[in-house]
Amino acid sequence: MKLLIADSAFNDLMDIKIYYQEQGVGHSGDNLVAEIIAHLDILIDHPEIGRIVPEFAESNIRELIHPPFRVVYWLDNPIIHIIRVWRSERLLKLPDLN
Repeated sequence: MKLLIADSAFNDLMDIKIYYQEQGVGHSGDNLVAEIIAHLDILIDHPEIGRIVPEFAESNIRELIHPPFRVVYWLDNPIIHIIRVWRSERLLKLPDLN
């Protein structure tokens, strides 16, 4: 499996780093982002390890929980697209296509 990080997820990770920098603990943000990225390695060998995202109920949209974040990914065999990295308490919404 190949792992790709979408621009939206990359921006989420950068926002995490910026937030922690603004709080005066930039090293904590750097460490957290590094841990999240390291956690993604498990998907290469076990792409279905994450739970199905409850808001979508689609078997190919899953998430890993890396407290306090939800790492949302889309399985598109043989590619795993990391699409969002959001705080656990946030609900995900599909865009209105109408």
